[in-house]
Amino acid sequence: MGGTILIADDHPLFRQALALAVATVAPDARVIEAGTLASAAKAASEAEDLRLVTLDLKMPGAIGYSGIALLHAERPQVPILVVSSAEAATAAEEARAFGAVGFLRKDADLARIEDAIRAALAGSPPPTPRPDQMDTVRKDVAGLTPTQLKVLLAVLDGKLNKQIAHELGMSEATVKAHMTAIMRKLDVRNRTQAALVARSLGLDLAH
Repeated sequence: MGGTILIADDHPLFRQALALAVATVAPDARVIEAGTLASAAKAASEAEDLRLVTLDLKMPGAIGYSGIALLHAERPQVPILVVSSAEAATAAEEARAFGAVGFLRKDADLARIEDAIRAALAGSPPPTPRPDQMDTVRKDVAGLTPTQLKVLLAVLDGKLNKQIAHELGMSEATVKAHMTAIMRKLDVRNRTQAALVARSLGLDLAH
């Protein structure tokens, strides 16, 4: 079937292990690797035939589940398989809520990793999340654009509009416009409330 599979993990040895699993399941696929969230997002946006992303939650540049949200925003039709050492009991459920199709701990054996990759490539649908208020908010966050997510994460990091503008290469007016759109989508009145919503979803928690 060919196509491209993106392996996003900051540990070269684990990227190599995942590449071996991919080679077994999809020998015709082209594998590209990324060691930071920024390089993963760039690769995801540029790969025309991207079929799957495997993602570590602890990627440099990621905060909590923000890596899933950002990559899902870049390529909403591409399945994301989280392979992480996250200890939180709810990590798998949260990962799916933000757009991942599956979650595996890094201590899973090679056969399980191969099975998960095979299922993700086959388009196995993720479980239907329970309909509660937090699910609605998660969907709102997942509906933000990549740039809006970057702005929101910078706000969580305590940066001012001027700093965000410099960091993202845009004007302060553009940052303010993005914040207005973010607050509208999250149904909040100010940046503090927007940060609280993101924080309540674990976007600022290290996993």
